[in-house]
Amino acid sequence: MKITAVLALAFGLAPLAASADEPFRCGKWIVTSAMSVAELSTKCGAPTSHESKTQDVQVRNPIGGMRKVGETVTETWTYDRGSHAAAMVVTIVDGRIKSIDGKR
Repeated sequence: MKITAVLALAFGLAPLAASADEPFRCGKWIVTSAMSVAELSTKCGAPTSHESKTQDVQVRNPIGGMRKVGETVTETWTYDRGSHAAAMVVTIVDGRIKSIDGKR
């Protein structure tokens, strides 16, 4: 029961952690974290660079050890917008856009 409560709390607070949200323009489109990854890809095309990492999701068991309960995939897409604009970094966690931030 405790594990379920911890997971519910962790996933419930996850949207609050995505505080960086800097919309940017792709051609005639404005990109925000509210859109899907498919929309981002359709409107902006492939990113200039792409990184991906997979991490285990673990919870503490009743006797104090850790147990793997799943995996999370975090992708970082970078869009280079030329010499007159900062590159935009889009962070995607488990297939959903979590943040957009200008790379200075």
